[in-house]
Amino acid sequence: MDRRDFVKRSAITSLFTIVPSSVLNFKGESPNDKIQLGFIGVGRQGRGLMENFIKYDSTAILSCSDVDIDKMNLFEKTYHEKSTTAKKPFHKVKKYSHYREMLNDKEIDAVVIASPDHWHAQMSIDAAKAGKDIYCEKPLSSSVAEGRAMVDATRKYDRVFQTGSMQRSWNQFRHAVELIRNGYIGTVQKVYVAIGDPYKSCDLPTQETPSNIDWDSWIGPTQYRGYHKDLACPIGDKRWAQWRDYFPYGGGMITDFGAHMFDIVQWALNKDNSGPINFEPPKIYSKKGLKFTYQNGISVTHKKWGEANNEIQFIGSEGRLEVSRRYLKTYPNKSLAKKPIDKINPKRVYLSDNHHIDWLQSIRKRKKPICDVEVGHRTATVCNITNIAYALQRSLIWDPVDEKFINDPGANLMLDRTYRSPWNYRDF
Repeated sequence: MDRRDFVKRSAITSLFTIVPSSVLNFKGESPNDKIQLGFIGVGRQGRGLMENFIKYDSTAILSCSDVDIDKMNLFEKTYHEKSTTAKKPFHKVKKYSHYREMLNDKEIDAVVIASPDHWHAQMSIDAAKAGKDIYCEKPLSSSVAEGRAMVDATRKYDRVFQTGSMQRSWNQFRHAVELIRNGYIGTVQKVYVAIGDPYKSCDLPTQETPSNIDWDSWIGPTQYRGYHKDLACPIGDKRWAQWRDYFPYGGGMITDFGAHMFDIVQWALNKDNSGPINFEPPKIYSKKGLKFTYQNGISVTHKKWGEANNEIQFIGSEGRLEVSRRYLKTYPNKSLAKKPIDKINPKRVYLSDNHHIDWLQSIRKRKKPICDVEVGHRTATVCNITNIAYALQRSLIWDPVDEKFINDPGANLMLDRTYRSPWNYRDF
């Protein structure tokens, strides 16, 4: 029977029991009209995501999973506090030390993944196999091969996957992209992206592991090393965890904020299903100055071009456009920044004003969200290859169709990374 018949019969027979959506094959829309969520990785970012999703009447937060019991306890405490403030009913959150146990819970429709980057591929693919829809934080993957496998698993199991590159759901970035696509600054010739440095090798000394953390599970599929508080900041430490800076757990700011800023470049240049063809690091070693080029000749240079980090400058034949989270500026016509697109038959892009709601609506409609897994993979590919070029310090020719370097077997070895047994992201 369809959902309308189910609701009608439930009212007649006074059946008020909440039945998991997975049992009735509603694909994300349970009889009580809630998409039931589980959170994997509930540190600072995971809690922040929960505080957003709790606002939406269409969701119910059922469970969480983390290798740190203190963070799970804080997640539950924060959930109860926010529920009380919002005057919403709450319940005891199920807590799982091992995320695969949570994925076995048939009540869960979808998962929100905010783990360290080196876990994204394995967790996302496992979630797809378990029949869960997925919201995974950026950068999507730590290697090109992982990203392609995440796309393939998502398609195989017919999942709705939103990459957490939420700037695509911000008005100033969308308007910047539409101005560029509609030719308001002429033909784009070059782009400058100001973000931080590539990754660095992890040389932190080993410290005693706190009793609240299962450190072997934190390391998971990547190469083992001892605990250090900079990698997994304890509760009360106001910093963002520093694993982002260190290979193989993160990719430095190239992947951390590159997954935001390079993503806007890809979007503006209409390259969501493609990518650059050449990567050229600076002649003399530097943490800035790498240039990559697209087939159409447009170049993108990683450099500090203004007074701040995390900003983009597009140079066109008739003007320039600069955008960040704080501003949108256009030159010489400064009014363009606030000018509606007024061309006949303008080129429009996907409209989303809320990244989370867009994902939830896409789950119900069974459609691709604004930052589908393929989009996230293509942006992560740009980030990961940028790191490879900085590491190798030589020019790289990239084939965005076959997703491999041309005539460079050594560089091709860096498109994947070794997994520690028994983890295997390819097992799907």
